[in-house]
Amino acid sequence: MSTSSLFRRTLQVLLPATLLLTACGKDDKPADPAPDKGKVLLSHAAAAANTPVTAFINDQQVGQLNFGQSTAYLSTNAGTQALRINSGTQSVATQVLTIAKDQNYTVFAYSPAATIGSIALLQVPDDLTAPPAGQVKVRLVHLAVGAPSPLRLSVPSPIPGSLGPDITTDVEFTKASAFTNLNAGAFNLSVTTVNTTPRAELLAVGDGTGAGTGTKTFEAGKIYTVVVRGISGGAVPAAQQPQAIIIQHN
Repeated sequence: MSTSSLFRRTLQVLLPATLLLTACGKDDKPADPAPDKGKVLLSHAAAAANTPVTAFINDQQVGQLNFGQSTAYLSTNAGTQALRINSGTQSVATQVLTIAKDQNYTVFAYSPAATIGSIALLQVPDDLTAPPAGQVKVRLVHLAVGAPSPLRLSVPSPIPGSLGPDITTDVEFTKASAFTNLNAGAFNLSVTTVNTTPRAELLAVGDGTGAGTGTKTFEAGKIYTVVVRGISGGAVPAAQQPQAIIIQHN
């Protein structure tokens, strides 16, 4: 076979592959980088709007909650995200959330007033770094309409009829304390008043279901929020009276 014939055959074999690679190089684009993410936990604590609600982030449904329920953490894009709460088909609360990369938040739907249907949104950052060995992290959120303000979270006192040491500093209505480390164990924590003489227990946390009885085993390494929610008043139904409930974050 002549050199020219061999060259032509080689060119015939290589040319289609070369054209295919060229075509792929023109059409293939680098994949878009994955968007930065954060996480949001939603909790329905609006006692004056104690009906089922539906939550939307950027018009995408992310959860349906009865009064007292919370979601697990929901992954969402970092940046500004539009949260909307619907009762049925009606929008009852909206808020623009600011989500930082790899950060976690709880958003509470709460009642700013005792007016039927009253609902607003409160976003708080969640520091989910682990507590020291043998300890837990606990904080207090005050969302009880008409209850004394500020409040504190306290441990049980060894002396009957007296208050134990405080876990948190003062927590005003619609505010959250920072997380505080506490030795793990079974406790009946107290939500205590500040501006009363003498100071007194407003609510027993108990097992954290809102019943105010029993104890809660706070497990080492876990992170908890004690939420005081409800409406203070003699004519308020028992299910909407102020209660202390516990949300576990991990």
